[in-house]
Amino acid sequence: MLIRIYLNALLVSLLLIGVCRPLVGQNTDSTTAKPVAQSIPDTLLFKIQKAQSVITQIKAADKKKYGITRVRAGLATVKTTIAPVAADVRTHGKTIDSKNLSNYSLILNDALKQLTDWRTLLSRSSNDLQGNLDQVLALSTDSLLTVASTDSTDKKLYADQLAGLKGQLQDAGTRTSARLDTVSRLLADVSGTYLTISNLQTAINERLDKSTENAFRKESPYLWEAPSTVAVSNLPERLLASYRGQAKIVNYFFASTWDNRLLLLLLTGTFFVWVLANYRKARTPSLRPTVGSLQLDNLKPVPVAASLLVLLNLPPLFEPQSPSVYIEITQFLLFLVIVVHLWERFSLHEMRLWLVIGAMYIVLIIANSLVDDSLFMRLGLLVLNAGFMYIGIAFARRLPRQHVSARIVRMVTLLYLLLQGLAIVFNIIGRISLAKTVGITAVISLVQLAGLGLFIEVVLEALELQINISACSQGLFSRVNVSHVRRSFKKGLAFIAVALWLIVFFINLGVADEVYNLVSHLLTRPRSFGSISFTLSNVLSFSVVLYLSSLLQKNIGLLFGESSFSTADEQVGQLSSVLALVRLVILIAGILLAIAASGISIDKFTVVLGALSVGIGLGMQNIVSNFVSGIILIFEKPFQIGDYVELADKKGRIRDIGIRSSRMITAQGSEVIIPNGDLLSNRLVNWTSSDVYLKTEITLKVSSDTDLQRVQEIMTSEVSQVDGAIKNRPPEIVVTTIGGDSVELKVQVWISSIYAEVNLKSQLLQRLLPAFREAAIKLM
Repeated sequence: MLIRIYLNALLVSLLLIGVCRPLVGQNTDSTTAKPVAQSIPDTLLFKIQKAQSVITQIKAADKKKYGITRVRAGLATVKTTIAPVAADVRTHGKTIDSKNLSNYSLILNDALKQLTDWRTLLSRSSNDLQGNLDQVLALSTDSLLTVASTDSTDKKLYADQLAGLKGQLQDAGTRTSARLDTVSRLLADVSGTYLTISNLQTAINERLDKSTENAFRKESPYLWEAPSTVAVSNLPERLLASYRGQAKIVNYFFASTWDNRLLLLLLTGTFFVWVLANYRKARTPSLRPTVGSLQLDNLKPVPVAASLLVLLNLPPLFEPQSPSVYIEITQFLLFLVIVVHLWERFSLHEMRLWLVIGAMYIVLIIANSLVDDSLFMRLGLLVLNAGFMYIGIAFARRLPRQHVSARIVRMVTLLYLLLQGLAIVFNIIGRISLAKTVGITAVISLVQLAGLGLFIEVVLEALELQINISACSQGLFSRVNVSHVRRSFKKGLAFIAVALWLIVFFINLGVADEVYNLVSHLLTRPRSFGSISFTLSNVLSFSVVLYLSSLLQKNIGLLFGESSFSTADEQVGQLSSVLALVRLVILIAGILLAIAASGISIDKFTVVLGALSVGIGLGMQNIVSNFVSGIILIFEKPFQIGDYVELADKKGRIRDIGIRSSRMITAQGSEVIIPNGDLLSNRLVNWTSSDVYLKTEITLKVSSDTDLQRVQEIMTSEVSQVDGAIKNRPPEIVVTTIGGDSVELKVQVWISSIYAEVNLKSQLLQRLLPAFREAAIKLM
């Protein structure tokens, strides 16, 4: 290729020099000129235009640089990235564990993909440059663009233009040849790097296959057969090579998953702002007297440590395919944050214990990079594992586990001891890689348990702070069952904590991909039930969507001011029936989304609808009737949420208008569930219709010689001083029965609300009794 390029460049130069030379020495004698009448061929102008087009095309291509600068810089980066990986593979050989080999394989795959793209780009650029060079050569050797002494006078008129064009062609050919040489050399470099990385990838894949096949086979001599020599001079080099390789893994992971990390940072920032804002609200003059002093163990007015605990506990949830070295780093940082956070609570013994655990953790990570077949190295790792077994028991007893059950701590502790024991056994029988893997997994599992325990405490305290602020400011938590919210929130946090612990555990064991593939296979494998095909993921999606839509429609009323509990002095909120319509829309949308998520086709769905219609005709008439009645109640609005109604023998306040049934709260506080069909078909009395005054009745029996006018005056005076009575409407007294020595009176008092009836009667009777005694009116 290079020889051909040089020959093409030389040929262009010789041809251009030979063509231009006749132009300089051409004869201008009029005796040798052709007749003037001979016209210039049309092809000359076409050739001139084509040559000018080629020159313009080459200049435009030169401005793009053919991506040479970008490819050259990227190739240098790839070489820098791959060099530590190759050095680590050469230095450690077979002692590299499968987790690091998998991470190295990911880096190499990404590099091979980039090199493939660059090879395609450079090959295309080389073809374009070669095509341009061929056009320059063809135009340079075209006799039509050459002016000889025997040419016609008309063609000589273009001598200067053709001479300039020849010079431009020569310059374009020289630049194209140089650029083609650069592209060819860079393409050769890219291809060589691709071959090197491909060989390295093949070697790593072979080791991965062997490590999978020989997972529990001996890879090193038994401990009593191990060589006693230690190559001390190679230790710094091996440690440096391991560090560089691990650094490349982390850098590659950071570069490829930055978006997940951004989401994690946004979530942590939201938590920080949430807690900070609530602390500031609690200190405002309007809330400080009711909130009182905040006694929180893990939250501060500026929750830096609490936010770091959230940040360092959640990475596996956002990045489930993290490399093990990333998990080791985050767990060590989490360990440091825990120590700083609990420093003031530590006793002297606990402080020493945590510091020893941290120091041993660092030593274990370094040992995993250095330990090989040497007897002394393996004995050191064995002693380290034994030390972890001894100190881990004391560490587990002092874990911050206010919200972590003793059963979970006991299970993790037993697993920790089992893994450390396996690490010792694997070391003795020559399975060093497995010994390193299970040893570091055991330590991280115990440290993570401590971090997750504090994580649950921090989030629950943040929730408790929000509950206090909201309850004191008549917010959302003043209308819900707080104890139920606490229980549900704690269950959700416990589920997240278990998921985080399992993800980290599988990553450290190096089986995260296998577990993920197994779960994915179970969920996505097609299954059939009769003529219907489905997958477990479809069933799971269907169930989750239905559950979430049901949960949302049940609790959407809280956003409209609806309360989940009732009290005797609760003020009734006149909620619009639009709330029931919103619930209906949510429920229908949830059903449609669930069907879409299930993957059921439309034709099969119509079959289900047909079967459902048969079921409605056979035994679901009442359900459908109540459902349709609920829709009619929404649009007709015979009553609203909060209205006081009377239905048959029940009186109470409408608390909720549902899709199938509605709920009524009686004066005694009991909840009555009434089907919507009964509300629509039976006689219903609404005591709280707008613009209607209500009357309450009190029956009195007085002596027959009582002055009824005096009774009217006392009654009017006392009613005007009772809360809930309408002041501009005096009470009405009606004589209902006359006896031998008594008169029965019915007193009708106008009231503003049905909810004030009981309290008004009580106050009025308490005021009437002393007033009648003072006026000497005898009650019978």
